[in-house]
Amino acid sequence: MTVDAALAPSTLPYQFPDFAAFAGLDWAAAFDEAFARHRAEVEEIAASDEPATFANTVEALERAGRELARVTAVFASLTSTDTTDELEKAQTRIWPRYSAHEDAIHLDARLFARIDAVYAARENVDPEARRLVERYHLRFTRSGAGLDAAGQARLTELNTELSTLVTRFQQYALAETNGSAVWFDDAADLAGLGDDALAAARAAAEADGRTGYKLALGYPTDQPLIARLAVRESRRRLLEAALARGSRGGDTDTRALIARIAALRAERAALFGYPNHAAYAIADQTAGTAEAASAMLTRLAAPAVANARAELAELEEIAGHPIETWDWAYYARIAAARAEAGGDGVVLDPSEYLELDAVVTRGAFHAAHLLYGLAFAERTDLPLHHPDARAWEVRGEDGTTIGLFVGDYFARPSKRGGAWMTSFVDQSELLGTLPVVINVCNFVKPVGDKPSLLSVDEATTVFHEFGHALHGLLSRVRYPFFSGTAVPRDFVEFPSQFNEMWLTWPDVLDNFARHHETGAQLPLELRARLTSHDTRGEGFATVEYLAAAVIDLAWHTIAPGTTVDDVDAFERAALDAAGLYLPQLPSRYRGPYFSHIFSGGYGAGYYSYIWSEVLDADAASWFAANGGATRANGERLRATVLSRGGSVDAQEAYRAFRGADPDIAPLLARRGLG
Repeated sequence: MTVDAALAPSTLPYQFPDFAAFAGLDWAAAFDEAFARHRAEVEEIAASDEPATFANTVEALERAGRELARVTAVFASLTSTDTTDELEKAQTRIWPRYSAHEDAIHLDARLFARIDAVYAARENVDPEARRLVERYHLRFTRSGAGLDAAGQARLTELNTELSTLVTRFQQYALAETNGSAVWFDDAADLAGLGDDALAAARAAAEADGRTGYKLALGYPTDQPLIARLAVRESRRRLLEAALARGSRGGDTDTRALIARIAALRAERAALFGYPNHAAYAIADQTAGTAEAASAMLTRLAAPAVANARAELAELEEIAGHPIETWDWAYYARIAAARAEAGGDGVVLDPSEYLELDAVVTRGAFHAAHLLYGLAFAERTDLPLHHPDARAWEVRGEDGTTIGLFVGDYFARPSKRGGAWMTSFVDQSELLGTLPVVINVCNFVKPVGDKPSLLSVDEATTVFHEFGHALHGLLSRVRYPFFSGTAVPRDFVEFPSQFNEMWLTWPDVLDNFARHHETGAQLPLELRARLTSHDTRGEGFATVEYLAAAVIDLAWHTIAPGTTVDDVDAFERAALDAAGLYLPQLPSRYRGPYFSHIFSGGYGAGYYSYIWSEVLDADAASWFAANGGATRANGERLRATVLSRGGSVDAQEAYRAFRGADPDIAPLLARRGLG
């Protein structure tokens, strides 16, 4: 594809990117041209002799940079979902240049003077336009427009180096995860795994040209297969491999890298007068201050640890020996099975009833139909980025087109770990665009014609990420700045976490939870187990999450000039200070492979999951008390929250939906902390 063709609007439905045509593109040249075109547009705005108005300044900036937005969406998707050596090399050149390009715009004194003039007269425009002016003014201020020349020069240096290091961390983290797979020669070492899991492990080894069995690592610390592995030594090997990522001392060791990233972020915050990066980052979130975010974590820590210790005592009684980190998930599954077994002592496996396609199309899609009247029709005519991906056209109940949804669910070595949602095209009335969004996950791909069977946690991930997708699909804003998930980090997880409740809602669960071979409905004991609100295991779940959130804040509350030399000691001290260190219970992530905070945009923001869960639990309580998954209830949430994106204050949006401020009590009850 030529550079001009890559930058041109797609002729496919919904302006869907023509991935099939991007092979062989000189990405650096494409970005250079996109930067140049965007700079020319911005220069015309900044150099105008006309008095600054909303239309010729702020709205004009919203229209500018469309070529850059298009090529960035495709490049970012490919480097995350199907990267190559060539793409990784291109990243190292492109992202620092991208950072410098943005700095040049934000630090243009002429442009900021025009924005400042529009800001002074912002009462003369409609509410959404006024909010856009305010957000532009704040973005430019927080990007250094008010700094002196020396400060701006140093800011540009910091941003450029950070862009380089963040890209390097993403590449190293992927290499560490791919390079830390655990190999087994004997199937006996994998006792406890089902036939499908064994076949997948054998196929993974064969794909690497080896015999035996390969267990690839999932992204969090705790590996799902540990709960199944009956051989204790096998569990130990798998968990220790997960914990060692980024700390093995090779070329892709990330410890010095994350220490440098944290130090540079602290120095950048100081340029703006903040004591640390967390203070700077959270000032523009709903929490407002790092102290408020930390107070939330502290409030939950003590009762969560007490619950976890009680769970530990039960597990040690079952095991008959002290529990190590690699034992917890295995014996927790046994404890749950004993508690839930029927009179015949037979424990059914929920995954037999959680087939991926059914969870997506008859589960998540069905819930969206009940709540929002959406209908999904698969499109097989679009050139997707990978053969594993699928696309669906989304329409409203009156047949109106809503947008496109893409699902890319299977793990592969070229895909970064974790699960996420992003957009290829943002909804905007100004630009006349409908949303094109994608969910990406990392489930094990089945072998041959076997179906993909999910754990309950994995099925929950499908609903979670689809909640983000709905936030993008149902957006109805004028300006792309506000589209979909363009909301504060500690609010963006509310729609996604809330959407998880429909996984176990009876009308939804009964529609998709069928045995993958027989089609039989979910047995009553399993149905009761999934729909109950048992707090078993919440001690573990809450502590492992809180520990990760505390590690995040620890890294991002270091003072400028601080150098962290011993990563393990630093993180251990943070957990000790928060009262969250349990040797048998690892943090969900450790810094060396914590991509959320070092390359995923969640730096000083991992607390947002629990902050948003206050809203999620409160909203779930409201839905349960008001009829559940009805069109009227869905329309209320859609009208007040999902359609508004960032065009209104997040807390005001929630109050418009709920009619009151959120109550923390439902969260405490859900997690057994009340």
